[in-house]
Amino acid sequence: MGVLFGTDGVRGVANRDLTPELAMKIGRCGAQVLSRGRERGSIVIGRDTRISGDMLEAALAAGICSAGVDVIRAGILPTPAVAHLARELGASGGVVISASHNPAEDNGIKYFGPSGYKLPDDAEDEMEDLINDSSSIPAPTGAGVGRCIDLPDAGDRYVKFLKESVPVDLAGLTIVLDCANGAAFQVAPRVLEELGARVIPINNRPDGLNINKGCGSTHLGPLREKVVSAGADLGLAHDGDADRVLAVDAAGRVVDGDQIMVICARHLKSRGELDRDTVVATVMSNMGLHLALRESGIKVLETKVGDRYVLEECLQSGATFGGEQSGHILFLNHTTTGDGLLTALKLLSAMREQGRSLAELAAQMERLPQMLENVRVKNKNEVMAHPLLSDAVRKAEERLAGQGRVLVRPSGTEPLVRVMAEGRDPEVLRGLVDELVRVVKKLAS
Repeated sequence: MGVLFGTDGVRGVANRDLTPELAMKIGRCGAQVLSRGRERGSIVIGRDTRISGDMLEAALAAGICSAGVDVIRAGILPTPAVAHLARELGASGGVVISASHNPAEDNGIKYFGPSGYKLPDDAEDEMEDLINDSSSIPAPTGAGVGRCIDLPDAGDRYVKFLKESVPVDLAGLTIVLDCANGAAFQVAPRVLEELGARVIPINNRPDGLNINKGCGSTHLGPLREKVVSAGADLGLAHDGDADRVLAVDAAGRVVDGDQIMVICARHLKSRGELDRDTVVATVMSNMGLHLALRESGIKVLETKVGDRYVLEECLQSGATFGGEQSGHILFLNHTTTGDGLLTALKLLSAMREQGRSLAELAAQMERLPQMLENVRVKNKNEVMAHPLLSDAVRKAEERLAGQGRVLVRPSGTEPLVRVMAEGRDPEVLRGLVDELVRVVKKLAS
């Protein structure tokens, strides 16, 4: 993987790090890589609600068209919708303008191939080489220049796909839905309502600057309060690009991605639909997930943090289900990337078919105490490589004496070092995390 592309595409502060000039280059070079061998390629563009989305979409589209490839503009749509449309339309690929759960001033660009999967490292490396030297990319003129084509029914196509994939009857359910003022603010309430639910949407009025601001899957307080005050059956929360979902039960208790995976994995197995009786999870998943799935005869394969690594392990092992504690979950029998709306429907389907509340289903997993602190640093790789940090982690693990674990890792998308400890004694965990955070801050100063 090169310098420009991280674990989830290119990200940065819009108009400072991620400039229109860079976006145009990324469009031009992406078009060259994805449309090679096609007489007239096309790339689907979707975006979230950030104010910088218009600016970056215009620049990205200009770059794609300058390479002789057409642009199909899908408008504001969740990331997984773009992946789906790229496949459905037979396009050369798809590209999403979003920084997911990051604040509004950030933005990002990530590509999908024609199959709907995120690009492999070698394709991103080739794009990065072309960005550094684009002299080999042809510059067509006249009829050879690409054009922009609007896709007004993009949302309709995605809603149809979701309803056909999980045709669950939600009549009688009251659901509070936190749209994070993001990409799902239109399609998410619509699909739940069309399946029969009574939907109470919150944070569904984006203004370009309020995406993820005190709301969505990274700030569950407003959702928890609304579920309880409204007497709803449950709540669902997406992030800015809606590739993930977290839930809240009727009492306002959080049901995280690990619990959702346990619920869905057990339900899939009961239906004979859990391929290889295997779930792929990351090192951040709670030990309770491993214990609960082991009781059900389900094998867990573990990967590094990042949905691309979950996907890689699924494809290598033959598993078709896996995900992250953050609620980014893959159902590869239906789609090619994490899809918060599809995951929500799968969770609701498990509730309906089993006739059990979300609280009852979530109780299948005992979540061991886990503490996580994020430390902002200038050079995360330098901090992670320092021997003082390695020594501090070793001492923390010795204190847990096999009754828990410690994980210190760099964020794949932000200048952060994440410090996590897990075990049965919260006081011990708090002390260990505080000490490791002090070490990280000292090394970062």
